[in-house]
Amino acid sequence: MNFQSVEFEAAAGRADQLKKSDLPEVVFAGKSNVGKSSLINKLVSRKALARVSATPGKTATINFFRLPACRLVDLPGYGYAKVSQNEKQRWAKLMQGYFDDDRRIALVVQILDMRHEPTADDFDMINFLIERELPFLVVCTKCDKLNKTQFAAQENYFASLFDEHGIEFIPYSSQTGFGLETLKQRIENAVLGCADR
Repeated sequence: MNFQSVEFEAAAGRADQLKKSDLPEVVFAGKSNVGKSSLINKLVSRKALARVSATPGKTATINFFRLPACRLVDLPGYGYAKVSQNEKQRWAKLMQGYFDDDRRIALVVQILDMRHEPTADDFDMINFLIERELPFLVVCTKCDKLNKTQFAAQENYFASLFDEHGIEFIPYSSQTGFGLETLKQRIENAVLGCADR
């Protein structure tokens, strides 16, 4: 699958602006500042396709990126406390609109920070994906920030958290590219599987 032939397609701030779901979609979800934009940029070998913001909670739209075989969908980051209540409600409505829209979702990439335990918002999102029976895996970013002992401890922690539920997790680093090839393979398999359905 060609990850480098990619272009920004559209941004939707409201449910009625969503792109028609005519391709398999790979969805990226995670809390603000977890490294979502950096992961997307690394995946497609671009420096600034997805905008990396120094201010958490800045991405207020669902952004669509077009590849020949699929569409990458970047959801707004959740869980940033300084965002107004109105804005949180708009985001909730937008997300609800997306997931209620009978999309061709090939895979949801749920992003967590490997250094920390998942937040209540993270668990809410994971439970939502399980309840909806959506295909997903977990990518644990920023693994390069851990030393060997910390990495082993966190790997065991996430394994005990997810293995019994059959949820795959991939330790990942945007700095070193660790885990990138595994993620690409999972995305490719999911897109091919979705195209066959």
